[in-house]
Amino acid sequence: PQYFTPVPMTSAPLTPQKKVTRLTFGSCFDPEKDDNIWHQVEAAQSDAFLFIGDNVYGDVHLPDPGLPELRDKYGRLAASPAFAQFRNSTPVLPVWDDHDYGLNDGGKNFSYRKASEDLFNYVWNIPADAPRRSHTGVYDSIILGSAPGQRVQIILLDTRYFRDDLKPTDERNAPGKERYLPDPDPAKTMLGQAQWQWLENELQKPADIRLIASSIQIIANGHGFESWRMLPRERQKLFDLLNRTNANGVILLSGDRHAAGLYENPTALAYPLYEITSSSLNLPLSAWVPPEKLKQEAGPYRLGDNYFEVNFGAIDFNWEDNLVTLTVMNDQGEGVMSKTIPIDTLRP
Repeated sequence: PQYFTPVPMTSAPLTPQKKVTRLTFGSCFDPEKDDNIWHQVEAAQSDAFLFIGDNVYGDVHLPDPGLPELRDKYGRLAASPAFAQFRNSTPVLPVWDDHDYGLNDGGKNFSYRKASEDLFNYVWNIPADAPRRSHTGVYDSIILGSAPGQRVQIILLDTRYFRDDLKPTDERNAPGKERYLPDPDPAKTMLGQAQWQWLENELQKPADIRLIASSIQIIANGHGFESWRMLPRERQKLFDLLNRTNANGVILLSGDRHAAGLYENPTALAYPLYEITSSSLNLPLSAWVPPEKLKQEAGPYRLGDNYFEVNFGAIDFNWEDNLVTLTVMNDQGEGVMSKTIPIDTLRP
């Protein structure tokens, strides 16, 4: 087959000192399908875009350390005119999920994880001296905004490189255990020891809002696909770490599900913990599931309905009124669900 050749993708430069007013994020983009969503994300005029996983669909099927399938999909993404125009106007901060890692639902046992990491750093043009190049895995963190009271910490977690395999379901497609079952094995990890230690250090840096991006959902309990629910000890470890470090201003971002939603866990922390899930940029569930079979997930933490059409996420900061607003935007750039949160309620 004729493969596209990947090239390093540049984006608009980031200005960390600048006051942040809006960030956008999204997940699950197939570069072989419609790329018009990028015009809407560009029109949203955000200070940066967090590309939080399944940024291409390049699952590896050929036993080839050159990863031709994944390279091809990155090449197609680079060739998208709409995405090129978008990244020329907006800084892009990427992290991966399984399909741009190279293995569906893959974790640390993926044979080509090092080759995939090298390709990730190449195509996203990650500088050799970037902090994320100093360790294995593609996790990263940055603080935007220099004024006290207006600092936004962005933490991009790597939920692939170090993760142990999940426990397969005993009843495929049964509600709540469609693919996996919660596994309490204390030896299993989501992030790996080094990333856990790094995260603890990051959470002790001064910030006013902390956006923690996980490619898979953290709070959601209503399905049996990949999520932190499947490693319950690791999820509790995350909540315990946030509590122990007195990390203020935490809001969770996630993708993966080909549907969007808003979630709130009122008891995990000493303050309400919110999560906004945005997926997919061009592969929504409605594209292959008949309308009569699109069912709302079970609770208990979901706020309102899931959204099953093309979408991206926006986080707006109103520093003057001390508010942060989480919004799911449709393919016309219109808000279809949102939650406004007083920033001082996000403190222990």
